[in-house]
Amino acid sequence: MRRLAILFVAVGSVMAAFDMTSASASTPATDAAPTDGRADLGLAPVDVLQVSGLVDHIVADEIEKAIARAESGDAQALILQINSRASVIGREAMKKLYARISEARVPIAIWVGPSGARATGLVAQLLSAADATGMAPGARIGRTGVPLSDDVSFGDATDDMRTRTLGFQDARRRGALKLSISDEGAPTIRNMVFALDGLEIDGRTLDTAVESVGDDGTVSNDITVVRFHKLGLAAQMFHTAASPAVAYLFLVIGLALLVFEFFTAGVGVAGIVAAVLMLLGFFGLGELPDRTWALVLILFSMFAFSVDVQVGIPRFWTGVGLVSFATGSWFLFPTVDQHELRPSWLTLLVGIGGIALAFVSGMPSMTRTRFATPTIGRERLIGQIGRAITDVAPDGSVQIGAARWKARTNRATPLKAGDAARVTAIDGVILEVEPEQGGARDYRERRPAPSE
Repeated sequence: MRRLAILFVAVGSVMAAFDMTSASASTPATDAAPTDGRADLGLAPVDVLQVSGLVDHIVADEIEKAIARAESGDAQALILQINSRASVIGREAMKKLYARISEARVPIAIWVGPSGARATGLVAQLLSAADATGMAPGARIGRTGVPLSDDVSFGDATDDMRTRTLGFQDARRRGALKLSISDEGAPTIRNMVFALDGLEIDGRTLDTAVESVGDDGTVSNDITVVRFHKLGLAAQMFHTAASPAVAYLFLVIGLALLVFEFFTAGVGVAGIVAAVLMLLGFFGLGELPDRTWALVLILFSMFAFSVDVQVGIPRFWTGVGLVSFATGSWFLFPTVDQHELRPSWLTLLVGIGGIALAFVSGMPSMTRTRFATPTIGRERLIGQIGRAITDVAPDGSVQIGAARWKARTNRATPLKAGDAARVTAIDGVILEVEPEQGGARDYRERRPAPSE
């Protein structure tokens, strides 16, 4: 477990160093593919922002930045490349984003791609706000739900798309798209940029492609420079942390490492990794809708596990913890924007199975190993004198010979660190101790005072 923690820290350090040495991770990267004279076409470039995963505040802010960048720069159009199944920022925030796209001073197109991409829920309604829309073959749009605005329209498919999705052919035939695209659709960004050529938007004609004839009479179509933008490294890390599966696993692993660190000496690598993972996990939960009572169950399960971990034997509280953790994991995320946020079966299996394995076998074994004695026959410890390493009031640690044990005071007589302690009984891996002299006597040992 410590080696795994070290690996996490090493990977995080490399990512942080890479992020610091990057000039600007959110700076647009110019499409460097074929240098076939496109830079000499004399056409204004087209910006492309790649949007994938749930639309959270990070993605929404990046879309607004991309629009502002295109408006103030030399781009003649902005294409939003979307592959998103839901929004988790709420209806009001999505209304503002819808209005920002609709009122942008630069033409905005939305391309749902590549093949297999999805635009569903409130995210799909953004297509209605764009000036031009296209899809890759194999992509689907729909399940839009309640309209964000009275302006939301998808042609003849408007009502049907509220509850179901459409593929490219159906969307094209029923007027859900705003571009005249061939029967093959727009399988790549290049096809989408080419389809924008000659499109008139608010009195402006887009000029994104040039047809040229070679010396041998062959006709070729060249498109303008395409500049791709995406989330920066840090923003991408937090956006990834805000996905249900990652947020859940970060939280679970962080809590397990925290319990592990609690039952070891000092603050080590596991504690640092736990803090980082829990920070990212709670950030993700802050971005995502969740059920508070389910989160409380997960936190309570860690307390229940800890009760049995300290004695080194999985008993009643381990069972309570497993039931609480499994229930909290299953119900942690609700359905949002007609999309089920609950992690996949594989993710839940890793989370629940990993926790069960850790607290039924791993943690208790670790506790028994750490506080085990090298002497065979623990009964021989009864009556031996050791030294209190910490205050024992009523719980603490004592050292008997060369071994360190968890200890509990006998008959509620406290000991201070450094005091001599006599072992009176053993409960699992916990020693019951009392001061070498002056220990409290059990009431059953009292004798009636002699009568005078």
